[in-house]
Amino acid sequence: MKKLLRITLPFVLLSCSLYVKSQDFIHNAQVSGTFQADANAYVNDKLLHINDSTLNGKRLGINGFALIHYDYKNFSAGLRYEAFLPPLLGFSPDAEGSGIANWFVNYKVDNFEVTAGNFYEQFGSGMILRSYEEWTLGYDNALDGFRVKFKPYHGIYLKGLMGYQRNYWVKYSEGNRGLVRGIDGELNFNELIEKLGNSPFRLSLEASFVSKYEKMPLKTIIRSILPEGSYEVYQYKLPENVGVWLAAINLGYSNWNLMTEYVRKSENPSALNNYIYREGQALLSVLTYSKKGLGIELSAKRIDNMGFKSRMEEKENVLDINFLPPLNPLHLYSFATMYPYATQPNGEMAVHTGIEYTFPKNTLLGGKYGTNLSLSYSLIKDIEKQPVSADIPIDSTGTLGYTSDFFAFGDRKFYEDLKIQLTKKFSQRLKMIAAYFNQVYDKDVIEGHTNEYGKVYANIGVVDMTYRINNQHSIRLELQTLFTEQDKGNWMGTTIEYTLAPKWFFSLMDEYNYGNDNPDDRIHYYNISFGYTHQSTRISLSYGRQREGLLCVGGICRYVPAYTGFGLTLSSNF
Repeated sequence: MKKLLRITLPFVLLSCSLYVKSQDFIHNAQVSGTFQADANAYVNDKLLHINDSTLNGKRLGINGFALIHYDYKNFSAGLRYEAFLPPLLGFSPDAEGSGIANWFVNYKVDNFEVTAGNFYEQFGSGMILRSYEEWTLGYDNALDGFRVKFKPYHGIYLKGLMGYQRNYWVKYSEGNRGLVRGIDGELNFNELIEKLGNSPFRLSLEASFVSKYEKMPLKTIIRSILPEGSYEVYQYKLPENVGVWLAAINLGYSNWNLMTEYVRKSENPSALNNYIYREGQALLSVLTYSKKGLGIELSAKRIDNMGFKSRMEEKENVLDINFLPPLNPLHLYSFATMYPYATQPNGEMAVHTGIEYTFPKNTLLGGKYGTNLSLSYSLIKDIEKQPVSADIPIDSTGTLGYTSDFFAFGDRKFYEDLKIQLTKKFSQRLKMIAAYFNQVYDKDVIEGHTNEYGKVYANIGVVDMTYRINNQHSIRLELQTLFTEQDKGNWMGTTIEYTLAPKWFFSLMDEYNYGNDNPDDRIHYYNISFGYTHQSTRISLSYGRQREGLLCVGGICRYVPAYTGFGLTLSSNF
C-alpha cells in the first residue's frame, strides 16, 4: 500500500498542480478583440457606365477581419482572421480569400522580450524599415519570423529581427520574396545620465542596419549595335544581399526639437528603378517649436533611389521593406484630397513649413473664445539628374543610372500645396472652420502616366459650420468648391450632418462635377448615410455614388473606381 502510495501520489499532486495552473491561465487572463466588416452591394448606373459586365458579375464585396488578443502575466498571444469574399472594388484581386492572416506569441520578462509569428516594427522614421497594416488601403506587410528586444541598461534599447513579409495569401517559398533581417540600437542620454533626467536639454541617438537576402533569377539584356545591326547579350550581376543603414539624432532644448535622419542603401537594381546600380540615400530633417498657442514646423527631405522591396521584380504596393514619410500634410476635406500626393521613391526633394497660432481670448482677433489660424506650405520636386556619361541616357538599365548633386532641386515640380485655415468659435453653440487650398498636381508623375495629362492647378475653398442645439443635438453644414481648368473641371459640394449624441448620426452629401468639359459627365455624386453606436459597437448604412480617384494614406495610394451602391460597416470592440 505504501509503495503504491509513493508511486501514485506524485502523479496526483502533479495533476492537481496542472489543473490549478490551467484554471489560473484561463480565469486570470485578459482577452480582448476587435471586429470589423465592410460590405458594398453594387447596382447598375448608366451615367457611370456600371453594369454586370464592368462588375464581372461581382455584385457584392466584403472586407472583414477579427482580431483576438490574449494576455496572461508576461505572456501574450493573438491571431487575426481576415476575409475578402470578394474584395471591395479598388482592392487588389490578390486579396480574395479567407483564413488566419496573422498570429503571434510574445513573452516579456524584466528587460527582455521575444516575439514569434507575425509582428509589426519600425526603425527610426521608417525609411530603413517599417512593417505596418493600413486597413483602408488593403495594405499589410507584416513580418513573419522572430523579434527580440533587450534593454541592458537605462536608456539603451536594442532590437533584432528576422522574417519574411506578408504578400496577401501567397505562402513563402525561396524565390518569391526575400528574407528580411535587421538590428536597431537607441541611446537616450536623458535616461542614461541621471543628471539629465529633468533637464530641458534632450538628446538621443539611433543606428540601424537592415538587409534583404533574395535568391536571384538569371536576367539578361540584349543591346543592338548600330549601324551594323548586330547585338550583344549581357547578363545582370544581381546582388543577393542588399543592405541599408541608418544614423539618426534627436536633439531638443526646452520648446525646440530637431530630428535628423540619414539613410544609405547599397546597390539594389530592381524593376522599380529600371535595374540601375546606383546606391540609394535619403535625408530627413524636422525642426519644431511649440508652446501654448503656437506651433512651428520646418522640414526637408531628399529621396534618391530608395525603393526597397523584398522582391526585385515587384512594382506594385506590396512587399515594401521601408516607408518614405511624406512631408505634405494630411487633409480632411474631400476636395482637398482629390489630388493627393504619392511618394516617388526613385527621387524627390521636398520642403514643408507649418505654423499654427491661437489668438488669445478677449483680444481683437481672438474674440471671446479665441481664434486658431493654421498655415502650411509644401513643395515637392524632382531631384537633379545628370547622365553618367555623354553616350548613356539617364536611368539606362544596367548602368549607374545618373549622377546627382545632393542638395540640388530638379526642374520638374511634382506637387505643391498651400493651406490657410481659420477656426473660430462665435458662441457656445456656433463654431466655424474656413479654409483655402492651392494645389499643383503632376498627374503624369503621381499616377504613372507618360506625358498624357500634364499638371493640374486647383483652388479649393471650404466653409464648415457646426451649430450645437443642445448637449445632445447638433447640426453641421459643409460647403466646398474646387476650381480648375484641367482634368475634370470645377466641382461644388455640400454636406449636411445631424448628430444625436451619443448614439445616432444622419448625413446627406452631394458632390457635383458641374465644370466637366463633357456634358454627359456633369454628374452628381450623392450619398445618404446614417449610423448607430451602442457602447463599443457601431453600425453605419449608406447609399450613393463614389467618384473615382486615388485614396492615399502616408504617401501610399490605391485607386478607387467609380461605383453606385449600398454600403454597410459594422465594427465592435470587446
